[in-house]
Amino acid sequence: MSIELTVNGQTVSVQAAGDTPLLDVLRNHLELKGSRYGCGLEQCGSCMVVIDGKAEYSCAKDVSTVAGRRVETVESLLDHPLHQAFLDEQAGQCAYCVSGIMMTAKALLDANKSPTRDQIVAALDSHLCRCGAHPRIIRAIERAANVLREGARS
Repeated sequence: MSIELTVNGQTVSVQAAGDTPLLDVLRNHLELKGSRYGCGLEQCGSCMVVIDGKAEYSCAKDVSTVAGRRVETVESLLDHPLHQAFLDEQAGQCAYCVSGIMMTAKALLDANKSPTRDQIVAALDSHLCRCGAHPRIIRAIERAANVLREGARS
């Protein structure tokens, strides 16, 4: 079946069975390897993408459910303040989960340019990873929020 969706601002049409996981389509049909396969059960957050402005798991989401919708992957963040903030804060230990965390952070910052630390922590609750870099991850999101707020004032 042919499924049309918008990925990182580009309208694409993919040939896949409707029950093919979105993550499989992103990685294997569209060659967007940033989103990761972790648990496959929507529990770890490694596969998180932004769909129509909301952070959602992609590992068990049928691609047919996103037909006609906007999907953003970590590849869309190359010029986003989150990208630089994660580098500046060295916000990743093994970094396997970082792409999913960054997408959750993007959805949060799109909805709220001034999240509190507690709101950041609550947003990240859907991510299983709690490595030694977690405090740096929170600082990176706070740093990106500051940059976005400053940019909005300009």
